[in-house]
Amino acid sequence: MLEVSAALTQGQITPTELCQKRLSLIKKTKFLNAYITVSEEEAFKQAEESERRSKNEQSLGDFDGIPTAVKDNFSTSGIETACASNMLKGYIPPSNATVVQKLLDQGALLMGKTNLDEFAMGSRSTDGVYSKQYREKRKQNPHSKNEDLDWLMTGGSLGGTAVAMSAFTCYVALGSATGGSTRNPAAHCRLVGFKPSYGLVSHHGLIPLVNLMDVPGILTRCVDDAAVVLSVLAGHDTNDCTTVQDPINPFIWFGRCEQTITVFLVQIEGAKVIEVSIPHTSYSIVCYHVLCMSEVALNIARLDGLQYGHRCDIDVSTQSMYASTRQEVFNDVVRGRILSGNFFLLKENWENYFIKAQKVQRLIANDFANAFNSGVDVLLTPTILSEAVPYLEFIKGDNRTQTVNMAGLPAVSIPAARPNQGLPVGLQLTGHAFCDQQLLTVAKWFEKQVQFPVIQLQELMDDFSSMITHSTKLASNTLKKPKKF
Repeated sequence: MLEVSAALTQGQITPTELCQKRLSLIKKTKFLNAYITVSEEEAFKQAEESERRSKNEQSLGDFDGIPTAVKDNFSTSGIETACASNMLKGYIPPSNATVVQKLLDQGALLMGKTNLDEFAMGSRSTDGVYSKQYREKRKQNPHSKNEDLDWLMTGGSLGGTAVAMSAFTCYVALGSATGGSTRNPAAHCRLVGFKPSYGLVSHHGLIPLVNLMDVPGILTRCVDDAAVVLSVLAGHDTNDCTTVQDPINPFIWFGRCEQTITVFLVQIEGAKVIEVSIPHTSYSIVCYHVLCMSEVALNIARLDGLQYGHRCDIDVSTQSMYASTRQEVFNDVVRGRILSGNFFLLKENWENYFIKAQKVQRLIANDFANAFNSGVDVLLTPTILSEAVPYLEFIKGDNRTQTVNMAGLPAVSIPAARPNQGLPVGLQLTGHAFCDQQLLTVAKWFEKQVQFPVIQLQELMDDFSSMITHSTKLASNTLKKPKKF
């Protein structure tokens, strides 16, 4: 992103040219199903405004003219925000989410809204209404077993956002991060996925899943870019009482100061590696599901077909209208979480489920605190336990990334290796609460050691047709197993 920003500043490419190329690429890669809504008209208007500022030498900063994508559960003024659900189909928010507005204020170009699981409930990115065709492939082609075996998962719930980044249709992307929704797809798709400390970045305008864990996540191709995005998004928001009250100084990112980075590298290279235990991790999945489903039941209660959203035609009674409306628009995952959440919140079950889950959450947070108090600065773990796997294998597994969200800590996934199949695997780094800059410093060091390939400026300048070929190959590598010809 910073290289593209430098190219715009130097006049090697104009914002309108860059915008047009990204929009063309979005159309060429439509088969990837990455976008739900493409805001072509708005993006081009923003590009024209950016170009006028550039000619007048009034650039707003590093983001001016940079194509950006946003997960479809962030409110965007004048652009449909449906959360991949028929319930909110056609809903146009009156204002932008805080993080979206901050990027737009810096001159970013909003290319569109990306695909996800319905209301971000899932870890496959196939449970939204705009991914229905993938779920029905087996029914339509019952004898096509190879097709199902070749269908690899990007992870979720922001799989569409990760694919949009991997296909080079944007250079920065935002998504929600409730239990690993940013880091898991990043690990599968050769990206940097960063989840800030809870309270550092406002989640005002993010349609809630789990209020006490929802955090806006950042997807980029390198750690430098993630740090620059964080420097813009971090800080108190009067519309979000969970954000830190203390003023946040702009992040002084060391990537532009060779002397400073040398000091950091010397310190990191002298680090001591020890093993630590987070003993209550084994309970995290069950605990997370109880808390998540309980909050889902409360948050989705407002979607009753009366105030806004879809409403069925049945008018026998209010209760019948409620039931029929939800039956028509919610998938099995959403209905199942609503049902389970209401069960956990019943008066006779409250103590046995929800309160116990909160106590376990505190134990998990204490485990992290004990590890950090023992002298540990950063925790190193795999982001996921394997490379991208076929759909039928993916649904059998679980992940452990939700523990970081339950503790409110910052975490980042960076590309670390390519196993035998040529698919990427992520490395997760977790830091102290509100020590996000220190965490990204360590991530930057690991990135330099691994030297995973990132986007190069020359790719942007190359012939557009070769860019299409490169992006198609990359998408194939992300979504399907390599085939021998």
